[in-house]
Amino acid sequence: MFSFLPFLFGTAVAAVYDQPLATVPGQLDAIPNWDFQQLRKVPKNIAALSLPGVNTSSWHHAPVSRCTLMACLLAEGTYDVNGPDGLWYSDNLAHFDQSLFSVPWLYRNQFSLSVKHQPKRHYFLQTNGITPAADLFLNGKRIADNVTQSGAYGGHTFDITPLARKENALVVKVYPANYQYDFAVGFVDWNPYPPDNGTGVWRDITIKQTGDVYMGPVSVLVNMDVPVEQSKTYHAVITVRAQARNLDNKAIEFVGKVDIRNPKGELLKVLTKTFRLGAKESRTVELSEKIQNPEIWWPAAWGGQPLYSAQMTYSVGSDTSDISPLTSFGIRTVTSEVNSHNDTLFRVNGYPIQIRGGGYSADMFLRWDPQHFEHIARYVLDMGMNTIRLEGKMEQPQLYDIADRLGIMVMAGWECCDRWEDWPYNEDLFQNPPPLWHKADYETANASMRHEAAMMQTHPSLIAFLVGSDYWPDDLATEIYLDGLHDAGWQVPVIASAAKRGYPELLGPSGMKMEGPYDWVPPVYWYDREPTVNRSGSSFGFGSEQGAGVGTPTKGSLTRFLTDTDMQDLWKKPNKGLYHMSQDTSQFYDRSIYNKGLFARYGKPTSLDDYLMNAQMMDYEATRSEYEGWSSQWSASHPATGLIYWMLNNAWPSLHWNQFDYYLHPAGSYFGTKIANRVEHVAYDYFSSFIWLINHSLEQSGPRFVHVELVGLNGERISRQKIRFTTEPNKSHKIGDISSSIKKIKDVGVLRLLLVDEDGDTVLSRNAYWLSKQKDIVDWTTTTWYSVDVKQSANFTALDKMEKVTISLSTSKGKTYGQWKLRVKNPAPVPAVFVQLNLVDEHGDDVTPLTWSDNYFTLLPHESIEVDLADWSGKGVAVEVDGKNIKKSRALLR
Repeated sequence: MFSFLPFLFGTAVAAVYDQPLATVPGQLDAIPNWDFQQLRKVPKNIAALSLPGVNTSSWHHAPVSRCTLMACLLAEGTYDVNGPDGLWYSDNLAHFDQSLFSVPWLYRNQFSLSVKHQPKRHYFLQTNGITPAADLFLNGKRIADNVTQSGAYGGHTFDITPLARKENALVVKVYPANYQYDFAVGFVDWNPYPPDNGTGVWRDITIKQTGDVYMGPVSVLVNMDVPVEQSKTYHAVITVRAQARNLDNKAIEFVGKVDIRNPKGELLKVLTKTFRLGAKESRTVELSEKIQNPEIWWPAAWGGQPLYSAQMTYSVGSDTSDISPLTSFGIRTVTSEVNSHNDTLFRVNGYPIQIRGGGYSADMFLRWDPQHFEHIARYVLDMGMNTIRLEGKMEQPQLYDIADRLGIMVMAGWECCDRWEDWPYNEDLFQNPPPLWHKADYETANASMRHEAAMMQTHPSLIAFLVGSDYWPDDLATEIYLDGLHDAGWQVPVIASAAKRGYPELLGPSGMKMEGPYDWVPPVYWYDREPTVNRSGSSFGFGSEQGAGVGTPTKGSLTRFLTDTDMQDLWKKPNKGLYHMSQDTSQFYDRSIYNKGLFARYGKPTSLDDYLMNAQMMDYEATRSEYEGWSSQWSASHPATGLIYWMLNNAWPSLHWNQFDYYLHPAGSYFGTKIANRVEHVAYDYFSSFIWLINHSLEQSGPRFVHVELVGLNGERISRQKIRFTTEPNKSHKIGDISSSIKKIKDVGVLRLLLVDEDGDTVLSRNAYWLSKQKDIVDWTTTTWYSVDVKQSANFTALDKMEKVTISLSTSKGKTYGQWKLRVKNPAPVPAVFVQLNLVDEHGDDVTPLTWSDNYFTLLPHESIEVDLADWSGKGVAVEVDGKNIKKSRALLR
């Protein structure tokens, strides 16, 4: 009989196609591809289909190792997402025949093993989560049913040694997913649901070979004193551990060995110890070592990301029984505490850190592309953020490898609003009362937690796991989650939920608020903080998901997924429901709140181009003010300890909730975020007209000068002053009050803030605002969970009457391929407002991904700046110039 090992997991895979799988002990190979078909189109005897030699030529064929049903069909080429006939275009997806997925489907693969040449060997089949549940058949036998193999994150390991043959066939029967009843990967109100609800083998199924002693997943525990002082002698104790199980019917003696390598890959230490196991006995193997003055892993803005590695081997006599993948780990500590205001504060290596990040979304069809995610991760760093939040979107193991390497912190956790939070006290679900958990659900939760904890434990990028999102888990689920995390060697904070609605006693308060907003609010919202009991989402505490709902794509992106009529609707029908927003049952199905603010502040648009220009300006204002509001209050008596902007990116081409669009084109929401998160920065307070000096670094300090200049739209100077202040690491300070100058604005003024070092030679941050004499005033009595009304709106319509400016742009090649330096000058006697630079290829299409050192900026009369451009693909040939009062132009790169 085969056996089921619920405690064993692994994560590393190496795809093998034409050769036998798992040919040596410890080798873990993914099933490389799949034939798949609807259940009603195949013979009824599923067990027989799992015998080798079945003809599947009439089935669908996916040339990938993992895919939901929709992703499989896309990989096969049956459907496409791009072009006028693609699923992403206009409302094409709404017309997809979802009945295709109302019945079970089968995945099948035939693979070979070297069983005849490997006596005394054992073979294991490992799942890493199948949505929502599956029956598994191997070589004519069912090895798991859909009660055991349940949940998108339910990973299990099955001993298939008795069934293993030279030629093998695996069949996976997947059932239709229902978000309200299944533990799936859902999208709540982020976007329309995928037609298949994510059903399928979305993570690899792997085969592993071992000897008589099986090794579970490796974990690495790090213990060291904090805070870490680089100038002092210190050490870290590293404990490498894994489970060992004797698969034989007699006692066995084996040697556990760990090779530890330093970040250069040099062998640092070899640890060995002999262990004895009784028949079928299992135990935890631990080997520890003290590392003197180790290299410390830091978030990107605070230092390097040195990665050590450990590899564990179990040997019986002279034979290797099992060997782990090379496991990278970082030496660092993460803790959290709930302060006197009931807000969570994180510390990394003993130092308090303000979390500044965004909420990540997986692809709608759960397709994983590591290069695409690395582009996203590099955008996160370019925007000056340090964290991404994964709400039930734990993706693939490579995500954490990339985050480790780049120095991005990750907050992982379960998702809201579906089966994961079917608690009797949750009144916000689609069904009320909700369908409560039963015994099998708790078992699925247990398998899910243990699998994810094992996958994540060694990664230094992990800073927390949220066992709830909108609502906290009940006591039994909490105990199950904590046991699973503890057994995996979890050392970072476990947080009850992302909200303050309640908590289990085992965990205590979450210290995170989820009170909105999620739709547009004016920039002043983030600075108007008192009294805090009536200010909901303003800049204090830890905001786990909130923002002004912005993220308008540029025209170049819009034309890729909207018809001309769709685009005209954006400005001609401001209250119309839009398919590329949220679910049609959602509060966020239209841009009515956003457009009301846009039209009131910038005037009714006269064209699509006019609408998009104003939208980009308002998006820029929105994200800049939010992050600046939070950063300015980092050192306040009631500090702003963390912010997760809602959202970082989208699952498909969307018209809101992003900091860059689906095609990786950065625009207003991106550059507003980027300017606000400079390591050293100077910011304007929309509520009090204060000037704030912000320092996010861990070491930079000393005298600084801030040049403050305010001009009218005609170019006349209203005021100028220079402020001297001494900056401190990891602090924010109010350094000035310019309210008297702001009162002199006639209609609209341009405020430029320039932060320079003591010598005045280095510009640390440059920041420009367009400010209205008539200010935005929030009506806090109208606060809802998603937005708030205003009593009065700013008036920027005077910008439309400005003198037009022709920007002078010169280019020169940088030191490396794709690098360019641009000198951008405003030769006019009036401000050049909101200068936009866009890189295009030889066909005039937008080029992405790329980074700009600055963009969407405003220049004072006769001012010039240098901008660095990094074209990652090298396809750019010209830079287009546009802006609020800018004459369109184009400059070739040469």
